[in-house]
Amino acid sequence: MKKILIIITLLSIITFVFAQNEPILEINTKGNYNIEKELIQSLITFEVGDYLDEEQVSKSIKNLYQLGVFKDVFIKKSKLKQGISIEIDVEEFPIVKSIQFQGNKKISEDKFSELLDVKQGSYWSPFLMAETTNIISEEYRKKGYHQIQVDYEVKELENNTIDLVLQITENSKVVIKEIKIFGNKKIQQKKILGKMKTKKKSLFRSGKFEKQKFEEDLDRVITYYNERGFIDARILSWNKKLIEDRFIIEIYLVEGDIFHFGKIFVTGNNRFTEESIKSKFTFETNEVFNLEQFNEQLGSVTSMYYEEGYIYANFDHELLKTDDKIDIKLNITENNRAQVRKIKIQGNRKTKDKIIRRQLVIAPGDYFQQSKIMKSQQNIYNLGFFEPDIHLDNPEVINQKGDIDLTINVNDKVSGSANGGVALNSQEGLVGQLSLSHNNLLGNAWKSSIKWEFGGKTQNFSFNFTNPYFKDTNTLVGFDVYHTTKEWELYEVSSNGGSIRLGRPMPFLNYSKLVASYSLYSKKYSILSGMEDQSSDALIELDGKEWQNTSSVSLTFSRDSRDNVFFPTTGSNFTLFSEIAGGPLKGNFNYYKQIAQISWYTRTIWKLVLRTKWRFGYVNGFDGKTAPPDERFYLGGTGSDGIRGYADRSIGPINGGRREIIFSSEYSAPIGSDQLVGLIFFDAGNSYNNLENFNFWEMKKGAGVGIRVRSPFGLIGFDYAHNFEDKTWEPHFQFGTTF
Repeated sequence: MKKILIIITLLSIITFVFAQNEPILEINTKGNYNIEKELIQSLITFEVGDYLDEEQVSKSIKNLYQLGVFKDVFIKKSKLKQGISIEIDVEEFPIVKSIQFQGNKKISEDKFSELLDVKQGSYWSPFLMAETTNIISEEYRKKGYHQIQVDYEVKELENNTIDLVLQITENSKVVIKEIKIFGNKKIQQKKILGKMKTKKKSLFRSGKFEKQKFEEDLDRVITYYNERGFIDARILSWNKKLIEDRFIIEIYLVEGDIFHFGKIFVTGNNRFTEESIKSKFTFETNEVFNLEQFNEQLGSVTSMYYEEGYIYANFDHELLKTDDKIDIKLNITENNRAQVRKIKIQGNRKTKDKIIRRQLVIAPGDYFQQSKIMKSQQNIYNLGFFEPDIHLDNPEVINQKGDIDLTINVNDKVSGSANGGVALNSQEGLVGQLSLSHNNLLGNAWKSSIKWEFGGKTQNFSFNFTNPYFKDTNTLVGFDVYHTTKEWELYEVSSNGGSIRLGRPMPFLNYSKLVASYSLYSKKYSILSGMEDQSSDALIELDGKEWQNTSSVSLTFSRDSRDNVFFPTTGSNFTLFSEIAGGPLKGNFNYYKQIAQISWYTRTIWKLVLRTKWRFGYVNGFDGKTAPPDERFYLGGTGSDGIRGYADRSIGPINGGRREIIFSSEYSAPIGSDQLVGLIFFDAGNSYNNLENFNFWEMKKGAGVGIRVRSPFGLIGFDYAHNFEDKTWEPHFQFGTTF
């Protein structure tokens, strides 16, 4: 195609050599059926009144060919009385009127339509035919069909159009029969083949050859050699032979010699001592030199400098071979230390800058620290206001000293929800719910919700509000107002009241917070018909009274070092709750209550996370009073006191236990980021009235599988648990998390 273009261009240039001093009086087009003459004339570099030269002719022809719709282009001239007439004679490629595929069984016609540029209305050219063949062949090769053949039947129609038929001959799938290694003297072939993902055909392997995967395999082979001291190992060549419908692959390599670790020499270091730098390298003298491990440990040195703001530092290293030893000469050029001038927030359309900046652990004036950047991003994500794609742009260098501006990109997500619905619950019958909530009101991180539950054995209305940054400080303030009526196994209790909260982080202990609360509410107890014989004396006494008041204060200490509140992989969450009611606070109930809970999160292999929780609870009355029945512990089901495999509130004394102990463990894996998580679990626990009644071997146990979905309405879960005592299975739906 290029040769033809050159010849035509030269002929056209020669034609016009003798017409350079004559003006162009007219320009006409010929041979164009589907291309407007205005488009053709817009691509030529001369116009009426110009005097032609060689460069104009060459550019014009090239422009017309580059349009990709012309098979031939001729520029002709004819003599007029006062000058010359130019005729642009073109031959267009035919236009595809219809396309048919025949013989394709392994790849659908829809897939071809998605991949190919040739479509109805395309100009059919030799270039497009070659491109079409290559794309079809490559797609078949991905499926293991390497002997594909594509033939074209072109039916010429009127007005320079064609019907196109692509006849595909797929032939048999080609698989790998054998892979041979040549040049390996010290490492067995089976060990080398074991590092490759490309495998020969077998009962459990397809034997498909994929070039990209095979080239990655060659890199894996060299990495395998490098890890064993063969730092000079290299692939000389490879080829694949096609014999009928089988590939035989031959790989030729050079192993080289085995080298051992020698000494490290460090120069150019000022910020860190030579000993601290060498400590990052854990090789022993005469240990086999592992190039991959060395590169990882060199990365630790790089991270050490980056953590201190030396983001421009260079680490040049030279591997010095002496006999069978490798000495390392590490030359460090520290350069300037990067200081942060500004931190910009970008993409927050709803959340105010000040809310995001409160989560930053790095500030203008600090030296750049990678760990602080990562922690800042995690803190921002844990707010729950943004999509997971929080990221830092490349630092912007703002002066010759190397100081930088940082830009953190966030993407707001929906923070409010309104929902309602009804559900059939085995414990409560038909239950409905209407709720309206928002966790980022006016972009200030204010949290508020209003909720109404009705039907079955529940009537619940609640309203709450929390401002975590009262008057732009780290002081949390909030309140709750509620009216509830709840029916349990033996009695019904109605409550009216509210509470106020005040909290502050503890500056001397990272990740910790202290929240104080005062609650004032009234209760009315009513024993259900027919349950008098099973009720305690205390409950019978409460049933005979009118509304009783509770006045209490509570103190909650918490420390939360989880890396991700939605799907934690490391860290822990500790909570200690203490409450006292009555006494100097007045009211009709005198009791104290304590709950301690700690959860650990440990990343194991891949993205699998082990979660472990212990929960201890204690409640008792004083001044001759007993703890009210609804403040006692009823274990089973889901929630904070849940033991899956058992129905809600089915574990412990029928009137509630004064003590509880729960152990729970989950092994979880993300199925789609932290939005969808699968898990297996084991729960154990019991509730009792006296410490001497506790028996570890009598703890109620359940185990099973579950799934968690993070939705706009919160965390939704389903668990299916086996009850070890009754040998039955129990389904559980839950909102929120047991951890």
